[in-house]
Amino acid sequence: MSPRLPRITGIDAVAALRRGGFTVEYIKGSHYHMAHRSIPARQVIIPVHAGKTLKPKTLKSILEKAGLTIEEFLDLL
Repeated sequence: MSPRLPRITGIDAVAALRRGGFTVEYIKGSHYHMAHRSIPARQVIIPVHAGKTLKPKTLKSILEKAGLTIEEFLDLL
């Protein structure tokens, strides 16, 4: 059985992806646009709304676009 998705805020997701090799390209409103350093085509948009946790489907979509499994993401937290 695979591990459950963590309940985290958008800023926690941004920090974890930074540790995973992503950089913030730009911020538009409350959305962080990130790209991977070595694979620029791998881009992710993360909503960061004042302390609100990301919905599970949103986090799952972010992980799919980032090319990470739940286990890999948990290691980055």
